[in-house]
Amino acid sequence: MKKRFLILTVVVAVFGTGARAQDSAPLKLVQTFKLPLDVKGNFDHFAIDLKNSRLFATPEGYKAVLVLDLKSGKVIHTIGGIEKPHAILYREDLNHLYVTDGEAGELKIFDSTSYALLSTVKLLLDADSIGYDPSTKFLYIDNGGGDAHETYSMISVVDTTAGEKVADIKVDGDTLEAMALEKSSPKVYVNNKAKSQVEVIDRNKREIAASWPVTKSKTNVAMALDEANHRLFVACRGGDIVVFDTTSGKELTALPITKGVDDLVYDAGSHRLYASADGNADVYEQSDPDHYKPLGKVPTGPLARTALLVPALKRYFVAVPQHGTESAEILVFEVR
Repeated sequence: MKKRFLILTVVVAVFGTGARAQDSAPLKLVQTFKLPLDVKGNFDHFAIDLKNSRLFATPEGYKAVLVLDLKSGKVIHTIGGIEKPHAILYREDLNHLYVTDGEAGELKIFDSTSYALLSTVKLLLDADSIGYDPSTKFLYIDNGGGDAHETYSMISVVDTTAGEKVADIKVDGDTLEAMALEKSSPKVYVNNKAKSQVEVIDRNKREIAASWPVTKSKTNVAMALDEANHRLFVACRGGDIVVFDTTSGKELTALPITKGVDDLVYDAGSHRLYASADGNADVYEQSDPDHYKPLGKVPTGPLARTALLVPALKRYFVAVPQHGTESAEILVFEVR
């Protein structure tokens, strides 16, 4: 009798601890969007249409953009004719979608009601990551580099209202990644993965103003910005978020995360960092600009590295690619 009571006590203690850990986790899984079996390949980016409750996703190997209903999680449309979809921007005022096509070396512009292709802007091969300036309506796109058989890359500037390229900014290095734009200055920060550094570009002069070496980790890919506190966060696949002081360009610290990161976001409202890596979402809370507290690692799925935080919905979306016999899915977490 005593033995059975002891076993019961241990079971209750274990499950009780697990329940408390789940209750205190910064993210809680509340919904799963199951995708069709033929949706293959890694995902790259998301975009959101809050007004019409739509989520846009870009599975690279599927050669299309998926349009999902946020309430049901069902695919309501597939936008085809894209060889390798990467980044995506939704402009509600124009009702337009802008999608970078890495294989074609183009920015494709679609009507987001009819989903018809309106026009294309010719770029170099491997058109990929973007940064958007809402004040000028200019879109900054990294393209070129290794896939274009060049040792340099381009940051192309596209006027999204006119649908035309207005400038190219040449950057030495065959692989550029994520970027972040300041609102209070003309600075745009770009991850130059090939050179293991951050390029600081002046948007007005359209030239590189400074280069900051990334030494506290390896393979800098994702990026987020806390402009108010002058902090730039550079997520590296080596397993760290490197924190920079944007007033000096100096590395301050490195925050450990799961290896294989691909997405990073800083939420100014909650002072939290969300890093989506290979199998986990790592969450940190900023106590002040120089101190960061880990809130936990939330399991996601294999190669689940593409994510989108939507503070207005208190939701964090994570894409899990198709693997084995499991179809691709999008996990919907409640932000707590």
